[in-house]
Amino acid sequence: MSDSVNIVKIDLNHAGQRLDNFLIKQLKGVPKSHIYRIVRKGEVRINKKRCKVQQRLEHGDEVRIPPIRVSHKTTAEPGTGARELMLQSILFEDEHLLILNKPAGWAVHSGSGNEFGVIETLKFAKPHTPFLELVHRLDKDTSGCLMIAKSRQVLTTLQQILRVHNNGIKKTYLALLKGKWLDGVRTIQVNLSVSKDSENFKSSRVDDQGKSASSKFKPSKVFTDSSLMKVEISTGRMHQIRVHAAHLNHPVIGDKKYGDFEFNREFRKEYGLNRIFLHASKLSFKHPVTRQKLSFFSPLPEELKRVLIQVEDECTN
Repeated sequence: MSDSVNIVKIDLNHAGQRLDNFLIKQLKGVPKSHIYRIVRKGEVRINKKRCKVQQRLEHGDEVRIPPIRVSHKTTAEPGTGARELMLQSILFEDEHLLILNKPAGWAVHSGSGNEFGVIETLKFAKPHTPFLELVHRLDKDTSGCLMIAKSRQVLTTLQQILRVHNNGIKKTYLALLKGKWLDGVRTIQVNLSVSKDSENFKSSRVDDQGKSASSKFKPSKVFTDSSLMKVEISTGRMHQIRVHAAHLNHPVIGDKKYGDFEFNREFRKEYGLNRIFLHASKLSFKHPVTRQKLSFFSPLPEELKRVLIQVEDECTN
C-alpha cells in the first residue's frame, strides 16, 4: 500500500488517454470497480478538480492518485528465450511504430490463463522504449503481421483509421477453409455481435442488430476437400474471418470454436495440423507520421507450409 498521495504529471505518451484506462495501468492489481469508486468519491483529481472516468487526459495535467492497496500477483518476468523470440519477430521498426510477425500460440496480451502476452514480453525485451501499445489484435493461434504503436499520437491515429472501416489500412489473411470453394471472389457483409458464455469466454455470432463486418474471400488454390483463400477485411470485429467463413459453410480448418469438429479431427490425423490455418500475411498502409506507403509481408509459418504441400501433393497424385 502506498503511504502517500501520488501526483503524476501527464506526458505526451499519455495525453489523449481516458482517465480510467490510465488508472488501470497505474494501479495494476486494483479491481476496476474500486478504481471507478475512488474517482466517483473525488479521491482522484485532475489539476485539483473532481473528474470523471471518461475524461481525456491532456499534456501537462496533474493527476492526484490517493494511497491505495495494490495487489502484486507476481514478480516473475518472461524468460530470455521469449524476449529473444519477440525481438527476432520484428519485421519493421522506427521511432513511431513497430510491425511484429506474431508467432502462433501467443496471446497479444496477458490474461485468461496467459501470464505474459506479446505486448508484455515485448516491453520487457525493449525496456528503454517508453511506450508500446497494441494498435489492433490477432487471435492467440493466428500468426502474422501485428501493428504496435510507440507513441500515444500514433496509436490514436491508426486506431481512428481502423474504426472507419480500415480506410487506408489493408489487411490480408491466408486461410485454409473446409470444402471446395465454387463461388469465385465473394464479399460477405454480415453483422456480428459479441457475447460471453457461463465461464466468461467471449465469442462472436451473426446478428442483424450487431456491428457491421465485411470480408472479401478470394480463392487462391482449390483442392478436393479444402480451399486456400486470401481474405481481405475492411472491418476488425472479433473472430470476424472465422465467423464469416463458418457462416458460408466453409469454416477455417483447425478452428476449435467455430469449425467442424469431426473434419478437424480427421484433417489433424492425416496432415498433422495442430493449430488454426489462419495467417495475417500482408499489411499495407501509409505511415501515420511520414505518410510513406508501407507494405509488409509475412510468409506462411513452416507448420502451415508443410500442411499445404501435403494437401497439394495429394491432389496431384
